[in-house]
Parts: sequence; structure tokens; C-alpha cells
Amino acid sequence: MDHSGHDMSGATTTAGSAAAAATSSAASSMGGMGHGSGSGCKISMLWNWNTVDSCFISSTWRVRSAGMFAGSCIGVILLVMLLELLRRSVKEYDRYLSKKASHGGVATTTEKGKDGGDVAVCVTKSQGYRPNILEQAVRALLHTCQFAVAYFVMLLAMYYNGYLIICIFIGAYLGSFVFQWETLGLSAHQTSAAGEATVCCG
Repeated sequence: MDHSGHDMSGATTTAGSAAAAATSSAASSMGGMGHGSGSGCKISMLWNWNTVDSCFISSTWRVRSAGMFAGSCIGVILLVMLLELLRRSVKEYDRYLSKKASHGGVATTTEKGKDGGDVAVCVTKSQGYRPNILEQAVRALLHTCQFAVAYFVMLLAMYYNGYLIICIFIGAYLGSFVFQWETLGLSAHQTSAAGEATVCCG
């Protein structure tokens, strides 16, 4: 009985040690999710100012020096500027299609002038334009590129890194400054490119 009891006590101690080890391993794993991975990446779901050893998107994008972090910040700025370029490209391509449709829909008629002579008059047909399959494929491709870049920027913002979020704002400002610099037309929403698409016989 005493020997059996000793065995049971030893088994209980062994099971308790195993449970403690499992709990410690689980806690370590949970801590890794909040502060970094096994590769030493610093990942936080709260606002932070991490620089060296920060990881973004994947463990392969691990910042190992201050210079690499500066390069990452410049890359983020350029990425957001690319997003603004794609937005402008979408608008310009639609304006190009509208301009082409407008020129294709211009008809010339003749009317009698005051002196009795014939006068040529431009008449623009205000019908909508449905892009063909190739033009629509280009529009869809531009939209997909814009969507993909915007989604990538959103993923970067979700790391709550203060430096990267500031870089996103800087990229948005510079991108808007460069790619939204247009000559405004008669109305607030009309730009020079939009106006050119509606010029009769231009």
C-alpha cells in the first residue's frame, strides 16, 4: 500500500510538472503574439514607436538597422504616392474615353445665316459611352491595382507604428500635391482635362 501510494504521488508530481510546463509554453506563445515572433520581430497591436527589429507584413521585412528603417519609411511614402498616381490614372483614362466618345459624337450641320448663306454648326450628341471589352479590361486593371495598393497601405497602418503612419500622411500630401495639381474649370468638380473632353470640334 505504502509503495503504491508512493508511486501515485510520483505520478501526480510528474503530471503537475508537465501541466506547468505546458502552461508556461502557452503563456510564452501568447506573449510572442503580442510582442514579437520567435524570429525576434517586434510586433505590437497598440500604438508604438518601434524601429530596429520591427517586422511588417512578414518576417522577411525585418528592420535590422536605423538605415533600413529610414528606407522603409521612404518606401511607404512612395507607395502612398503611387496610390495617388493610380487614382489620377483612373480619372484620366475615363476622361480620355469620354473625350474620344465626344469627338466621335460630334456632327456638323448647316444652317442659314443672317445673310442667307450656309453656316456650319457643331452639334455634340450628349449620349453616354459604353467602353468596349478592351477598354473595360484596362479600367478594371487600373481599379485592381489601386485597390491592391490601398489594401497594402491599410495593412501597414494596422501595425500602429507612429513613424509609418506619419509617412502615410506625408505620402498622401505629396501624392495629392503632385498628381492632383490641375487647372480648375468653371465648377469646383470640373478640371482642365474634363473640360477638354467636352469642347466642340476641338
